[in-house]
Amino acid sequence: MSLPRIGLTTYARNEENWFQLPAEYVDAVRRAGGLPVLLAPGETRLDLWLDGLDGLILTGGGDLHPERYGGADHETIYNTDADRDRDELALARHLVESGLPGLCICRGLQVLNVALGGTLITHLPDVVGDRVAHRTADRKPTPHDVAVDAGSRLAGVLGATDVTAASWHHQAVDRLGEGLEVVARAPDGTIEAVEIRGLASLVAVQWHPELTAADDPVQQRLFDEVVRTARERRT
Repeated sequence: MSLPRIGLTTYARNEENWFQLPAEYVDAVRRAGGLPVLLAPGETRLDLWLDGLDGLILTGGGDLHPERYGGADHETIYNTDADRDRDELALARHLVESGLPGLCICRGLQVLNVALGGTLITHLPDVVGDRVAHRTADRKPTPHDVAVDAGSRLAGVLGATDVTAASWHHQAVDRLGEGLEVVARAPDGTIEAVEIRGLASLVAVQWHPELTAADDPVQQRLFDEVVRTARERRT
């Protein structure tokens, strides 16, 4: 039987004219038994992309442009890209409408929220302070605790309700998008995961499970689940 094909959105085109994605995402999909397919921003034929995919992961990376959610500009906003915003907002809506197995990570969660009419906190420390470090001053990942709702699909996937997550973000959900439910929070109240009631194919987390999945089975289960559900959908 052929492997389920899992799409992974890449970062925007950089100054060296490269499309990039950290290898940890690809490694996690391969460990789960999926075939990674990289999706670079700027594609106008999204239907052809989707025709060949069994699952989709919206990855982390630069910020959504604040005009996408009616937000204010801020000096900390970085690496915005109109092509990536456009493509991923469309892909997020497709995940919701089609039931395609999906995992949204960090920026991916924010894209999902905005696609459903939600807004973002432009710079998290301005709102919640620095009691919990969600990203260090040198923009490196940092661990913190996350409390997951016991009755959520996420808790069932992780097999745990208290987890340590690798965090690397300075924005987060403000107003929830239509249909989304909060299923995990950081100790300072920051929204760390959302789901859609009745849509078992989609999970969205604010942290970066790919960074620790090689050594942490709890985080690897997020990738295992999207590949498992993609395999079931294919068969």
